[in-house]
Amino acid sequence: MTGGEANPNAAVHRPLTGGGVAASPVGVVAARSKRTVFLRRLISAVALWVVLLGVLVAGVPLGYFLLTTAFGLLGLWEFYGMLDYKGLPNFRVFGMVCAGIFFTGSFYFVVHQPGPVRADDFETVMLVVFVLGVSGRQFFTYGKNDIPPLETMAFTLFGLLYVPWLFNFISKIIYLVPRSPEGGLLGQYYVFYFIVVSKFSDMGAYLTGSVIGRHKMVPHISPGKTWEGFGGAVAFSLLASFGSHALMPVKLGLLHGMDLLVLGLLLGVAAVVGDLAESILKRSTGVKDSGRMLPGIGGVLDLIDSLLFTAPILYFYLRFLLGPR
Repeated sequence: MTGGEANPNAAVHRPLTGGGVAASPVGVVAARSKRTVFLRRLISAVALWVVLLGVLVAGVPLGYFLLTTAFGLLGLWEFYGMLDYKGLPNFRVFGMVCAGIFFTGSFYFVVHQPGPVRADDFETVMLVVFVLGVSGRQFFTYGKNDIPPLETMAFTLFGLLYVPWLFNFISKIIYLVPRSPEGGLLGQYYVFYFIVVSKFSDMGAYLTGSVIGRHKMVPHISPGKTWEGFGGAVAFSLLASFGSHALMPVKLGLLHGMDLLVLGLLLGVAAVVGDLAESILKRSTGVKDSGRMLPGIGGVLDLIDSLLFTAPILYFYLRFLLGPR
């Protein structure tokens, strides 16, 4: 099965260039719309945090697997849906099957094999499978529907690298961190830490940019992003980094003053880059949101865009901090 045909009736995407507001007065309608969006966003955010905290605190490996896999697969599905909306060719079914195998196999190795080596080896094998598989899949397509082969393979592979490969670092973080003396997992608290820092970066960029944003950062990618917002993102991420450690000094015992400073900066900047990276995708495919699954937020990919870039940074920072394992 191939994607690549635009779906004009797709309900999960909104064009970037919609019409103006027909109702009058415009100001009243706009204010009500903003309040509605804010309330929907607040409800969605609270519900998501409740689910996240419940899964992390429960400490059940199956819960970690289901949550990570569900969000990863939904994000990839939305990515291919954005391509379909624009009429860009892709092997959606092939990509989804590979992603499912990738999440399942990688989680098995991080749970049942000590250290990250076996999981890294499995992921390397899967990357080879991605390349070989998408090339083999193309053999049965090119010439049949006259779909450009290079674009189809490139879009499919980029989706696999962009969403499941990057998002899967979350599972690896959970089992990378040494267990407590009682044998309990501690890695989930580091996942909570980097999610809080990433989302505080998003919040800081939005609040600061809305209040004092004047100087456009990258208007050709995201007209609303400002350098003042970028400064707010970094400041909020630093606040979240030190604040999270202050609340959980024992659970985050591997991190100290300099670590909190460096990670606050790195994760804050990476979260902004992750948000801008998805903005490039949305602008290129002509959609406002990746989907409508999360009221007030958009799609799953809109939710996890910053995490795709911050999760690998925390993982490799911890790898270097802990040394060879």
